[in-house]
Amino acid sequence: MRSHLLNDTTADRYRRSVTEGVERVAAKLATTTRPFTGVTVDDLTPRIEGIDLDKPLHDTTAVLDELEEVYLQDAIYFHHPRYLAHLNCPVVIPAVLGEAVLSAVNSSLDTWDQSAGGTLIERKLIDWTNERIGFGPSADGVFTSGGSQSNLQALLLAREEAKSDHLADLRIFASEVSHFSVRKSAKLLGLGPDAVVSIPVDHDKRMQTLALARELERCKENGLVPMAVVATAGTTDFGSIDPLPEVAELCSQFGTWMHVDAAYGCGLLASLKNRGRIDGIEHADSVTVDYHKSFFQPVSSSALLVRDVATLRHATYHAEYLNPRRMVEERIPNQVDKSLQTTRRFDALKLWMTLRVMGADGIGELFDEVCDLAARGWELLAADPRFDVVVEPSLSTLVFRVIPSGVTDPAEIDRANLYARKALFASGDAVVAGTKVGGRHYLKFTLLNPETTVDDIAAVLDLIAGHAEQYLGDSLDRAC
Repeated sequence: MRSHLLNDTTADRYRRSVTEGVERVAAKLATTTRPFTGVTVDDLTPRIEGIDLDKPLHDTTAVLDELEEVYLQDAIYFHHPRYLAHLNCPVVIPAVLGEAVLSAVNSSLDTWDQSAGGTLIERKLIDWTNERIGFGPSADGVFTSGGSQSNLQALLLAREEAKSDHLADLRIFASEVSHFSVRKSAKLLGLGPDAVVSIPVDHDKRMQTLALARELERCKENGLVPMAVVATAGTTDFGSIDPLPEVAELCSQFGTWMHVDAAYGCGLLASLKNRGRIDGIEHADSVTVDYHKSFFQPVSSSALLVRDVATLRHATYHAEYLNPRRMVEERIPNQVDKSLQTTRRFDALKLWMTLRVMGADGIGELFDEVCDLAARGWELLAADPRFDVVVEPSLSTLVFRVIPSGVTDPAEIDRANLYARKALFASGDAVVAGTKVGGRHYLKFTLLNPETTVDDIAAVLDLIAGHAEQYLGDSLDRAC
């Protein structure tokens, strides 16, 4: 069994095995004509349940053949231009190369004596991102597993900085369309059930700052503590961006921690023409970024950035075997001092490879393309009487619903849209997402693939309308 360990004696076997796997994936990517096959849970479950994990195949080729059957042939492929559903981006090749390198070397980014150069590369990328945000020389941060972890750590820092002995008195303010991880984080941090105050949004799905001001004032009047305001730069459902300068002014006025959840909108940090849409982010105390959303990185590649490095002390614990206090005196950098995680992958390498091959402008161009595509898609939807589109996009998301001719019952329209999404997914011709607006069912395009065209959008809209009409026709037949 030692022949399977990666070391100096097995380098050739490693090269052959990885090459064979890469060739399988490359062949699949080259021949995939739909984002999904339409396989069902009932179809796929028996294939996987029938595999006896206690009886290995002892052959890489045989295992890859099996993998083709249980995974590769039915995987959902985000690189396909008609995958339009969630915040999943196609990935750039330099990042995939970085993934291969970091998996093989397998550095752990918690301490210097497990990563060395990896520690410095991550720190350099944190500094680079902070410069893009507009933070000063006292800023710092750490890579995380994703936006939810970044939001949790940001709110942990905010809780500690609030210096309150009564957790039940702490309040977090976030828009009604902010990410669910804000409420989840509040619960994990031991805050009360009323801790998160929902702020209404305007027609463009942006936080209403007048309402925020009223709630902050009410909080003070009631003897409560405004722990944090979470502004969103790219909401999951709408891609909307809260008015960051106004939020920053209120946070300053009330002495409140300002966190910006830019998990989606962080691609604007590299944008050549749309960077101004997140002006004001430089006033935040902390910022969440997800490079694996709008920097075209493989999952996971994310970070939490903070204006003041001193606030990261709230996540620092010392263990003699890992990061004894003397290492601080010896100026040995240990990233575990900043992280909620201990063992942690060298995910920063993927972004490093991307920047060194493509440059920031290359990333920004790709993100600008999908934002432009969303604008053209909105024009298409706004001019089509078959659809109701909710809001003009700030980033690359379109939320809409089919309005079949002659149908006025909102519940029936809901059912037609739900059926259209389900039927489209089952066909494998395209994948779209869904959400609710005002209690009604809507569909959603999240456009993160620069290869997607306006013609792709138009074709998928025709498919959706066709499925909705089919549902209504079948429903009428059943009624008769």
